[in-house]
Amino acid sequence: MRFRPLLPLFVMFSSVCFAVGKYQPVIGDTWQWQLQGTLNTDYNATVYDIDLFDTSWKTIRALHAKRHKVICYFSAGTYEEWRDDKDRFKPEHIGTALDDWKGEYWIDIRARHIKKVMIARLDLAKTKGCDGVEPDNVDGYLKETGFNLTYDDQIAFNRFLAGEAHQKGMIVALKNDLDQVAELVSYFDLAINEQCFEFDECDKLQPFIDQNKPVFNAEYKAEWANNGPLKQRLCDDAKKRQIQTLVLPLALDDSYRYACP
Repeated sequence: MRFRPLLPLFVMFSSVCFAVGKYQPVIGDTWQWQLQGTLNTDYNATVYDIDLFDTSWKTIRALHAKRHKVICYFSAGTYEEWRDDKDRFKPEHIGTALDDWKGEYWIDIRARHIKKVMIARLDLAKTKGCDGVEPDNVDGYLKETGFNLTYDDQIAFNRFLAGEAHQKGMIVALKNDLDQVAELVSYFDLAINEQCFEFDECDKLQPFIDQNKPVFNAEYKAEWANNGPLKQRLCDDAKKRQIQTLVLPLALDDSYRYACP
């Protein structure tokens, strides 16, 4: 909470002043989030959030042709044994397994080599034409990673990701990591959150709203997808808070979708 990493002035400027590009997200932008299955490109959403590795540049170009902006998802805090760049990771930087995700392991975000891997992923996003990125699993300091990561380690790594994305002309989303929002909101262009309504955590995202930066939220409770009155109460709360909320399957495979109006 007290540490401020020393960065070159141009990195600090790009992190605080955001990416200079064609798209700057604002409150009122809408979104679609799909990471598995055949991509449905027919939704009327400002932003599509899709998988960096599994989506071709042709698909991204097609989304742009339909006037969508594209945010590309990748995990910045874990090793996934099925990814194309899995061989770039060193064994000593791979830690404990994630409880609910087979084949995925926490990584040592303090390692210089890990930062090089993440820069390569950001380069891939830029090459494919992504307007922005969603680095996931950026709260490892709260988990049993095997590396004893600290609060300050996470702040430094997350700011590093934001600065590198901005240098490459892309926007960047803060994924979850609610306890660090106050220190990171000025470095990120938007927030992407899971289940803030279910866990009564939406107040922690208010700093983004206060800076006219959108909050994209996904909820997974099936009763919100199927029950009219419950869904209406959820959406009324989301509208009041100006949080763009989707009710989605946990698999994020577009098997169903409900967007709060």
